[in-house]
Amino acid sequence: MGHLLIVLRAQGVVNPPRLHRTPVDEELLRYDEYMGHVRGLAPKTRSTGLRIVGRLLASRFGDGAIDITAVKPDHVRRFFAKQSRLYSKPANAGTVVAALRGYFRYRASLGDVVHGLIGALSYPANWQLASLPQALTAEEVEQLVASLGKPGRSLRRADAIVRCALDLGLRSGEIARLSLEDIDWRAGTLTLRHTKGRRDDVLPLPATTGKAIAAYLKYERPKTCNRAVFVRHVAPRDQPVGPDCVRKAIRQTFARAGLPYTRSHLLRHTMANRLLASGSSLKEVADVLRHRSLNTTLIYAKLDSRKLVEVALPWPGSAA
Repeated sequence: MGHLLIVLRAQGVVNPPRLHRTPVDEELLRYDEYMGHVRGLAPKTRSTGLRIVGRLLASRFGDGAIDITAVKPDHVRRFFAKQSRLYSKPANAGTVVAALRGYFRYRASLGDVVHGLIGALSYPANWQLASLPQALTAEEVEQLVASLGKPGRSLRRADAIVRCALDLGLRSGEIARLSLEDIDWRAGTLTLRHTKGRRDDVLPLPATTGKAIAAYLKYERPKTCNRAVFVRHVAPRDQPVGPDCVRKAIRQTFARAGLPYTRSHLLRHTMANRLLASGSSLKEVADVLRHRSLNTTLIYAKLDSRKLVEVALPWPGSAA
């Protein structure tokens, strides 16, 4: 029935529903516009912030008018205590702190005195760079590559997707958004548009990746007017694949290769590890992965065996 109503409203047969917006809804609309046009935040980040801020405002004001001066530090702390129970790890509750501080800074830009609210919360303890990034070993990479090129339904598309992630370190969303205009076959480059860093990046197109994409375009891609590189093979046709489809293709390729992995981001870590093993510096890895800050790339320093050998101390009691 929901789909039927959408069609009938699009045809003008049924009038659209009357929207009753509360003061909280109006406030969230203004804040969303601020996050998009002033701060340039990604849609997912904005939706997360709106959801958390909306809960705070609704719990304090309900359907009534918003008076930011009525929000006290104790209200914010109690709200955070309730929201933190929704997260399995205490460090993940930092999302709530970031969302609330962002909203209070927005109110401060409007002239409201909310500095006490901004300082009411502190981020949970989170030991940065504490974990070791998981990556495929050289033997597992060979095992994965050997599983590519097999005949089967939608396997050429899966091969091209895996190559984009393994050879270029592309994220699942970046692979899903690739269009035919992004590939310059003569120059051998691939342009990524509207990336996570909110910019366009031009990358060299490796021969293995180009061959996999060309094979998919030539032999398997359905006839469609859509300019996306990777399109759906089942209904709804003529539509590009989404990030979930990309992750599913990589997950199924792991299974066909006999590897016990499921995370698509593992191939991005593997690409960084291969660069370090071949002699690339951390700065070069950061450039290829398109990290804005070198601090983001420092996690891969733990995988740089060449540099770690130079600083390793002798084991206590050993002859070395």
